[in-house]
Amino acid sequence: MSLFSKLPPPVPEPDVPAANQPLAERMRPRTLDEFIGQEKLLGPGKSLRVQIENDSLGSMLFWGPPGCGKTTLARLIARLTSSEFVSFSAVLAGIKEIKEVMAVAEHKSRSGLPAKAGHRTIVFVDEVHRFNKAQQDAFLPHVEAGHIIFIGATTENPSFEVISPLLSRTKVYVLDPLTTPQIVELLRRALADKEHGFGNDRIEVSDDILFRISSYANGDARTAYNTLELAVRSASSNDAGTRLITKELLEDVLQRKLLRYDKAGEEHYNLISALHKSVRNSDPDAALYWLARMLESGEDPLYLARRMVRMASEDIGLAEPGALAVTLAAKDAFDFLGAPEGHLALAQAAVYLSLAPKSNAVYTAYGEVIDDVHKTEAEPVPLHIRNAVTGLMKNIGYGQGYKYAHNFDDKVTDMTCLPENLAGRTYYQPTDQGFEQRLRQRLDEIRRIKFRKEDRS
Repeated sequence: MSLFSKLPPPVPEPDVPAANQPLAERMRPRTLDEFIGQEKLLGPGKSLRVQIENDSLGSMLFWGPPGCGKTTLARLIARLTSSEFVSFSAVLAGIKEIKEVMAVAEHKSRSGLPAKAGHRTIVFVDEVHRFNKAQQDAFLPHVEAGHIIFIGATTENPSFEVISPLLSRTKVYVLDPLTTPQIVELLRRALADKEHGFGNDRIEVSDDILFRISSYANGDARTAYNTLELAVRSASSNDAGTRLITKELLEDVLQRKLLRYDKAGEEHYNLISALHKSVRNSDPDAALYWLARMLESGEDPLYLARRMVRMASEDIGLAEPGALAVTLAAKDAFDFLGAPEGHLALAQAAVYLSLAPKSNAVYTAYGEVIDDVHKTEAEPVPLHIRNAVTGLMKNIGYGQGYKYAHNFDDKVTDMTCLPENLAGRTYYQPTDQGFEQRLRQRLDEIRRIKFRKEDRS
């Protein structure tokens, strides 16, 4: 009788999945080369890939959002390594089952047989954050003694959800949500795959529909597969026996209206232009509308967050320095919450930017600087503002004539810091908007001080 005869059976890894399995299950990759996404972990020569290929693994945690490949990666490891693979669900397993499996794993580990003969146990715990402290503690001595290789998967921050002793004995790998193009590629594979997907069926679906499905999946491949499968099952065959997946059918499947949008085409640029110009024109209502239109059409929220960070510097600048912090905080909030809760943080940033005082003074000044950098000769740094870090440098004039501003009562000197060919050039012209009005007053004061000192000299 097998030592595992009374225990939860290992996760089945059939070569040909049953036809009644969900598409997401049937389409799980069988090799690392079939795995899409997570190139920073699984690209050629990357550490985790090398460990898998060399069958030399340590205990680890996969942290990432739903549908990014955590369970798939664990199953790939089971397929590609010479180990017994036991899978636990935190929803179903208790202390008793854990201890039974740990006892068998310890027996196999102490048997003296080589790991390559399969006498090494990988224990995969899905949703490990749902295990309580006592359940997690049950793994600890066996991980520490090397009786098992522990692989946990979680959607929650392991710093808060995994006990410190277990966390310290595992390597945490952060998995990213899949991008829309990556999910589109997965759906195309499913439509073409004759063994596991819909390759034997006559299905007609446009790239626009695949993009829509992928966008609404929000980085979750499982959701995209489920939507495609439901759409295929819901499609009627025409006279030629082809099932056509239309926009109307997809709207029915998703239970929501599909807004006109082309992420790579003109409509994308029209909408982001409308959002940017609404913010610049201090119109919070229009900014909220265009933001919502793009989000509901399937635009990447982090793209919108990046654009609003740009608006904070280009259109608001130092008239409201806090705008940059607000937009970066909105980006972090979306990273933390995800959709749809995180959309509210983006909306908050859009309203803040719209109502903030506006100034493009820094944007304009930087543009003029770049123009001078390209058009004028790149003169050397003036000697008096170079650091004399050696005696030779000091002897040839480095640092001579430098005036240390803190040695002056007003902390301002008449020393020039631009190259000689640009001496006296003025780039930054602050406006009278918001905080920048105070900066303009300060700049005028600095210029008066410098003028007086130059006049005295």
